[in-house]
Amino acid sequence: MNALGLIFSNIHDDSLPELTGVRTVASIPFCGRYRLIDFVLSNMVNSGVSRVGVITKRNFRSLMDHVGSGKEWDLARKNGGLILLPPFGEKDSTSLYGTRLEALKTVLGFIERQKEEYVVMCDSNSAYVQDFNEILSFHIEKGADVTMMYLSRNEKALRDNSVVFNMDDDNRVTDIQVDPKKKGNHKVYADVLVLKRTTLIALVNDAISRGKRHFINDLLMGNLKRIKIYGFEHKGYFEEISSLNKFYQIHMDLLDPKVRDSLFGVWEIYTKIKDSAPTKYGANAIVSNSLISDGCEIDGEVHNSVLFRGVKVARGAVLRNCIVMQDCIIGENATLKSIIADKRVVVKDRRELSGCETFPIYVPKDSII
Repeated sequence: MNALGLIFSNIHDDSLPELTGVRTVASIPFCGRYRLIDFVLSNMVNSGVSRVGVITKRNFRSLMDHVGSGKEWDLARKNGGLILLPPFGEKDSTSLYGTRLEALKTVLGFIERQKEEYVVMCDSNSAYVQDFNEILSFHIEKGADVTMMYLSRNEKALRDNSVVFNMDDDNRVTDIQVDPKKKGNHKVYADVLVLKRTTLIALVNDAISRGKRHFINDLLMGNLKRIKIYGFEHKGYFEEISSLNKFYQIHMDLLDPKVRDSLFGVWEIYTKIKDSAPTKYGANAIVSNSLISDGCEIDGEVHNSVLFRGVKVARGAVLRNCIVMQDCIIGENATLKSIIADKRVVVKDRRELSGCETFPIYVPKDSII
């Protein structure tokens, strides 16, 4: 695929302040052994994109640790490969960006130096599978200047600041709105966009020269009549992690094998390999309807929960409807219900923590309860 991949790692940090206090959205742990960036990176690699730039802003140490050289995604290459694009990477980058357009301005020099004909731009806060070749073929067939991937959603599924648009019978976008207060079904922008690299450079330079700041409001809305923008519908599994409650609910949904297969059963989702030992189940272990990663030690009860690598559940402990991240320790006779425990949390013996399915309790990283 003759395309450059661009991934925004920090754009949605403010929507998940609990989980992004120590990391970017892109490096949020997901489903036992993954990070959110694994899905968009795997989509790009499986689609044949061999040069990927990850635009960072702040708090990206864990992201660097996770992606490394890009080896697990076959992106550790002499030509192409994975490139982290930190702030102040260009001579005219004098401040941290606040918007997507400002982020593109900070990496414009990098984009100009590449040779790929097209650009695939994606955010990293969603779990989905998409062959970008399908979007590119659609883009070329329609003679589009810009192609936006969208989802069909009703108003109850819209988040704050959702971008929705109307299209004509040929799928050309005729109107774009941000956070409309309308009932019924909507075509919701999925933060995946395809266009020619030269078109992106021209649009960004034009917007900068006119003092514009916003990619959607200024660059796309402002050029809706001048350029041909088309919509491409994504019809498979797609979930955006837009809040802590949504993060929790998505994990509970993925306990259903049919839902899980719709995400992980299409093609390989690559992630960092840690070569942990298999999980050890003690004589008192009882586990039902749960996702258990490698390296765990379980001697208590785990029901309807997701355990990440290296979690220890002592004898007599009971976990129900919980998400327990890497290297947490749950003490003897402790009881946890509807809890999200970040990495390396220690819950001492006989402690009781209880949330509910609509309001899970979040325990910050490295906490001792």
